[in-house]
Amino acid sequence: MAHKMSQGEHARLLPTTEKGLPEHEEFTPEKQARRRFRANKPFYPRSIYFNRQASKDGIRHFVDGMGDLNPLFRDEEYAKKSKYGSIISPGCYLFTIQWVAPGFGGAGIHGWYSGGEWEWYRPIFAGDEFTVVCALRELEEKHGEMGKGRTWIDWGESMYSNQRGEIVGKEKGWAVMAERATSGSAGKYRNTPRPTYTREDWVKFLDMYDDEEIRGTESRYWEDVQVGDKVGPMIKGPLSVRDEIAWLMGAGSPFFRAHKIEYQYESRHPKTLEYVEETGDADVPELVHILDCFARTIGVERAYDYGCQRMSWLCNLFTNWMGDDGFLWKMRGDLRVFNQIGDITVFEGKVTRKYIEEGKCCVDIEAWAKNQRDEWSMRPNPATVILPSKEYGPVVYPNPSPKLMEEIKRARPLDDLIREGLI
Repeated sequence: MAHKMSQGEHARLLPTTEKGLPEHEEFTPEKQARRRFRANKPFYPRSIYFNRQASKDGIRHFVDGMGDLNPLFRDEEYAKKSKYGSIISPGCYLFTIQWVAPGFGGAGIHGWYSGGEWEWYRPIFAGDEFTVVCALRELEEKHGEMGKGRTWIDWGESMYSNQRGEIVGKEKGWAVMAERATSGSAGKYRNTPRPTYTREDWVKFLDMYDDEEIRGTESRYWEDVQVGDKVGPMIKGPLSVRDEIAWLMGAGSPFFRAHKIEYQYESRHPKTLEYVEETGDADVPELVHILDCFARTIGVERAYDYGCQRMSWLCNLFTNWMGDDGFLWKMRGDLRVFNQIGDITVFEGKVTRKYIEEGKCCVDIEAWAKNQRDEWSMRPNPATVILPSKEYGPVVYPNPSPKLMEEIKRARPLDDLIREGLI
């Protein structure tokens, strides 16, 4: 007889406290040791997170979800006339293939995707299909305010290959983790006032949207760029729940499942739910991005954006600037304050260096983002764009390192590693 969800441990059947809610979990030394044991063992995840293919519709949904109007990503007739001959996607589309390495975090422990270091090696064409290799990396103990001194930085890496066997890109990302009870009681981001905007504010915002530059077919040549040149500005917001839902329609969701599929997941992961005392609700922690009451449970006043969403906006800044013939090679983003409903995010950057490396005409850019309170939404971090050259010709694509190629080669299915007690 098949296992029945009502028999054994299930998220909906756990013992409750006097308040009718299960106890919050702790990230015990034993759980931390278990997490560290699993590090640096590359594996193929059980399933693709959302998209397996970069379809034309999937790419369009993704860029729609972040407000990117670049015709190279959505207009087939336009894209046919480009050097690619078809629609391509921005590099952060790979988030829709695999968001973060499975195994990030701990059971019942809240995690915030907080940044990543991307490298891309080849364009992503409409029709490409992907396999992913993942690996957990370091677990670093911190003493942040968010978790009353009980905070960790959890690192993981996702590596993406297409159907031609080409390594397209990789991201080493990190999440800040804290126990839900301590982060909620710390309340570091509680009582952040919701912004209000005047008519004059809205005129400024709308003008910034109108003035957003998409370089497009006007090639930005390496020779034309000078150190100190400005990149941007580019505006996103004021953030709304509508923006969050539009993002999910294009990027997919880590936890949103429906009906039987959801309850089967809860049976396999009984510590997955977040419990909201003020309403008595129990549901997936991802609702912190939609409902204020879920966000308040982990110490944030209002619902807030996805970290991957903000990283994709940063990617948008560079693809706007570099034009159709450029290539974004490296990008690092470091998320700081929570971008809560109502907040504005303005991205800017400046050129810090230009050079030629193994035939690649490179431009280094330092980029950042701030909100309407002049707080760092993303602190200044480096990126590298490869541009076409009047003298040296079109973009030369970078190659992945031998170490990365070897790690992908030795990856094995996750379930095999679990069965053998190796992860």
